[in-house]
Amino acid sequence: MGRAEARKAQQRSTRRAPRGRATGKGRAGERTGIRRFFTWKKILGAFFGIILLGMGALVALYFYVDEPDPNADALTQSNVYKYADGSIMARDGKTNREIVPISRIPKDVKTGFIAIENKSFYQDSGVDLLGIGRGLFNTVTGKGKAGGSTITQQYVKNFYLNQDQTATRKLKELVISLKVDQRMKKDEILAGYLNTSYFGRGAYGIQAAAQAYYGVDVDKLTLEQGAYLAAVLQAPSDYDLATAGPNGTRLVKIRFNGVLDNMVEMKALDPEKRKQLQLPMPIKPKAAPGMEGQKGYLKQAADAELRRQTGMTSQELQAGGWEITLNIDPKKQAALEKAVQDELESQINRKDRPVDAAVQAGATSVDPKTGAVVAMYGGTGLSDHWASNALRTDFQPGSTFKPVVLASALENKSTTHDGKPITPNALYDGTSKRPVVGSDTPFAPQNQDNANYGDPFLTVQAATNSSVNSVYAQMIVDVGPSKVKKTALQLGMKDRDGWPADKPAMSLGTMSANTLEMAGVYATLDAHGKKVTPTVIKSAKHAGRAFNPVESVGGQAVTRETADTVTKVLTGVVNDGSGKAVKSSAYEAAGKTGTTESNVAAWFTGYTPELVTVVAMFGEEPGTAKQTTLTGTAGGGRAGGSSFPAQIWKAYTLAALKGVDTGEFDLSEAKMGASQTPTRSTSPSSSSSSSANTPSAPVSPSQNSPDPGKSSPNPTKSPTKSPDPTKSPDPTKSPDPTKSPPILIP
Repeated sequence: MGRAEARKAQQRSTRRAPRGRATGKGRAGERTGIRRFFTWKKILGAFFGIILLGMGALVALYFYVDEPDPNADALTQSNVYKYADGSIMARDGKTNREIVPISRIPKDVKTGFIAIENKSFYQDSGVDLLGIGRGLFNTVTGKGKAGGSTITQQYVKNFYLNQDQTATRKLKELVISLKVDQRMKKDEILAGYLNTSYFGRGAYGIQAAAQAYYGVDVDKLTLEQGAYLAAVLQAPSDYDLATAGPNGTRLVKIRFNGVLDNMVEMKALDPEKRKQLQLPMPIKPKAAPGMEGQKGYLKQAADAELRRQTGMTSQELQAGGWEITLNIDPKKQAALEKAVQDELESQINRKDRPVDAAVQAGATSVDPKTGAVVAMYGGTGLSDHWASNALRTDFQPGSTFKPVVLASALENKSTTHDGKPITPNALYDGTSKRPVVGSDTPFAPQNQDNANYGDPFLTVQAATNSSVNSVYAQMIVDVGPSKVKKTALQLGMKDRDGWPADKPAMSLGTMSANTLEMAGVYATLDAHGKKVTPTVIKSAKHAGRAFNPVESVGGQAVTRETADTVTKVLTGVVNDGSGKAVKSSAYEAAGKTGTTESNVAAWFTGYTPELVTVVAMFGEEPGTAKQTTLTGTAGGGRAGGSSFPAQIWKAYTLAALKGVDTGEFDLSEAKMGASQTPTRSTSPSSSSSSSANTPSAPVSPSQNSPDPGKSSPNPTKSPTKSPDPTKSPDPTKSPDPTKSPPILIP
């Protein structure tokens, strides 16, 4: 081989790189394996290719999708509501809308909507691509409904399409919005948006909303009123200050302030003027024609259940097209309304007596075998009180919660602090203000009228009959508050903000609840522990949507033994205790009274084998949400659960079961437990001792509690003074408020 050939061979050898795992390269720097398919050039090329394909698809869609005719049918349909027998209860009527030109809408009001919904409205092309992309991604991946819509897109959705949250509908909305933005002037689009949006209270469009919330025409709206309407538009059912709960009120205030702050940011509002602006309260809502009496409340209950089951917004529901059949039995509904009228409304003077003017009543009646809500009372009418008292959750259930504590004790096979099983025949100290033992949170609740029950011991049955606070406060500590809360949720109560899960005061019903869920709790006990979920809707039909009702009666929430034992104890409350007012030879009943601190609420929850009914009274200062006492109602004394609520319950139940072959409870699996003998450790204190560590002297069973086979509402030792039924406990005699939660009475 010559020199030339040798030189070439050496150069070839030098250029040939050795193999190396670290570089991942083969001959002459060549990539190997999966790296051959992923280079920055290829990744960037693929990315831009996808972008071009997407743009091409959008261009194709732009020419393929035509601007449709207005969605007039969806905007003008009514919803039809029927009773269980098929007779029509109500229609929500012709759409409440009056189209107004943009010139009638004050400039500040228009700017407020733009500020909170779409600040770039006058500059954009009708769409927000980043918002659309984010919304589509969330919809496709199941992370939530699509969002990011401009005012133009919302107008297109309202006027041309529907409220469905699907990727297909979103793409159509995008393309049509681009076309609408090219064809229409911005002020025309804004007018269309404000005239088609749903504001709640049955009001479509800004003119109807101005009348519904402030009783004025749109051209008379102030800046603050317009800002509130812009805020309420996002969630009308939750943000209406007339019915909003604490969270809804908080959120709408945040959004209202957001409207004004954004206007300042847009230089459309002077910062100094902004500081002076306050949220203006809307006027009281008025019932729509055909929604007088209980019909409006029944519609509210059906709408709430339908939205909950389908995930619809209020606006989607108000678009119409639904035929909704309720479980409401017209005869039982009439009987409930008559019972409230006869036993309460006819006895009070709302015009001349301030205490009577504050009285609100609510009730729910359920068939425990099916879960059907057969009757419901929401108040005197939507024009008087917009929110249904049957569904309100701003009051506490009081001592009607005590059976839940007992159910949890039985379900968990709990023992007293001295190691004895908690049963209806278990013994507890009934001394008023007795400090509980075993709790990290100090608690020494006062019994009604500061009475001491027992000598000092009495059975759980007797303590339930007389609703002895000190006994149940100790029992919840023995069981464990967290276990009791778990049982409550299993039985159907809701876990709302403020539930005192780790405090013994929970035994006295210091959480919030409404008559519907408490009816579910007691219906579950009535159904031998099978979970009963009260349902307002029997069926619901719509041409474009499906409705799948919940399973009204499910599996065991608690064992039959637990449920039947609690029911047996509650029959004692009716036969010999605080519920004697409902006792009748026409039926066998179980029940529990409940009255909250300061007598701001009074409950009676009772049931027969055929029917479960919860009746409640609430003290609400007229025109405000402030709670006030019921004491003095109808010129009497303390209006507890054994007064008007029990009387309404009895009158209704007798009428509802008239002609029915009523039965008796099958309580074959109830276990009352063996009689117990008190020991020195049974009670941490005697009635005369203030020390939690000083045991009482032993007392014979005959001195402590009634015969286990008999129940008596009276303490085995007379109270320190005779309870005056016209008076509430003296708040000046209650324990240190920094250490003891609110005191509730039977």
